[in-house]
Amino acid sequence: MEETYEGRLTAFGHQLIEVHLWLREELADLRETLDGGGARPRELRAHCLSFCSAVTRHHTGEDGDAFGEIAERFPDLRPVLDELRRDHRLVEDSLNRLEELLDAVDADPIVVRRELDSLAALMETHFVYEEKRIVEALNALDVPRWRQARPAFLAAGD
Repeated sequence: MEETYEGRLTAFGHQLIEVHLWLREELADLRETLDGGGARPRELRAHCLSFCSAVTRHHTGEDGDAFGEIAERFPDLRPVLDELRRDHRLVEDSLNRLEELLDAVDADPIVVRRELDSLAALMETHFVYEEKRIVEALNALDVPRWRQARPAFLAAGD
């Protein structure tokens, strides 16, 4: 267990789950914004860019830092980490398509909704798999620099 930035004890794997919960809520808010119909395209795009940035920061942090720590300590998880990296590329592709759709002046809300639904399904599958496969390993890690400064993959709402 590691001390978090709020002064309570939480292991890194449990912090990962908290970030996933936050990202799920952000995606739900984005979908509600689209469904509400009242949001102007500029507002929807700003909300989407904020969400896309958070997901990208999270996945980049995992790929660049967390997965390396896990692979070093738990080499048997390397195939799992490779699969998670492939998922990250699929999520990134979907985020790019979503941004392109929202850049269009006359974005079709049905097409945007379809891409959001696809992204939501992909992310949920990814999060569940990741949580089942690496949370225990993350909980077992003691990475002093992660205790000193919150790593990118554990940042939520920052």
